[in-house]
Formats: sequence, structure tokens, C-alpha cells
Amino acid sequence: MTEQRFRSEYLSLTETLYRIAFYILESRDEAEDAVQEVFLRLWRDREKLDAIQNPKAYCIRMLRNLCLDRIRAVQRLSFPEELPELPSSRLQDDELDEKQRLDKVLEAIKALPDRQREIMMLRVVDGLSYEEISRRTSQNYLTLRVLLSRARAKLKSEV
Repeated sequence: MTEQRFRSEYLSLTETLYRIAFYILESRDEAEDAVQEVFLRLWRDREKLDAIQNPKAYCIRMLRNLCLDRIRAVQRLSFPEELPELPSSRLQDDELDEKQRLDKVLEAIKALPDRQREIMMLRVVDGLSYEEISRRTSQNYLTLRVLLSRARAKLKSEV
């Protein structure tokens, strides 16, 4: 498939795909990332696209499946609603400040877009390499780096 044909048949569907992704994911950032991921996958497999008879239906199905996979992945991650209370006799000023900082970080992590939160948890909490995260999430290396960078920047700005 030529680049010109790819642009006319597939990239012209960007707005439609974005609206569908936003409807499913309910997040502007997540919807944009999902559409971008669909186009990356399509471009990677562009030799096989000549056999596709209905590009719009194919893209919508691919996007839908990708969005549902992301929702399922986020549901597997669990976060405590709040930190357990420490006995008041042990709380000193430093411990209280530390607990407040930790609460703030936890809230900031919860507020991250789903994909960024998932990548952050897999990289920082689980200690997985980019290759392992890539295999688990079907994201390429550069996408993972961008998502992690955005997540860290948001955390720094909020904490």
C-alpha cells in the first residue's frame, strides 16, 4: 500500500475514530493515544491492508478492541482508596508530613490517564523493563517512553 493511498483511505478516518474512542474511553488523552496506536499498527502492517475491503469497518473494529483491552488492563490494576491510619500516638510532625505527601502522590497517580497510570505502575511499582511492558501492553518502546514521561511530568507538576 502506498503512502498516498494510506492517507486517503485510513488517515481520513481520524475524526471518526477519535469520536468513537472518546465515547468508549471517556478521556481526550486516552482517545488520542488509542487512535494513534491504531494508525501505528495499521502502518506497520500496511502490506496486508490491500486485502481489506472496508477500511472504515476494519479500523473501527480494531479501535474498539484496543479500547476494550485498555479498559480491561486498567481494571486489573487496583489502588487502595486511602492509606491506612497510623496510631495517633506514633504520629509526629515528620510522619504526618510524609503521610500527607504520600496521600498527595496517590491522588495524583489516580488522576493520571489510564494508559499512563498503567505504564507507570508496571515500570515503577512492578519494576518491569520496557521490553516486558511492551509485550504485556502491545505498545512499542517509544510509545511507552512518551507515556511514562508524560505521567512523570504530571506527577511532578501536581505534587
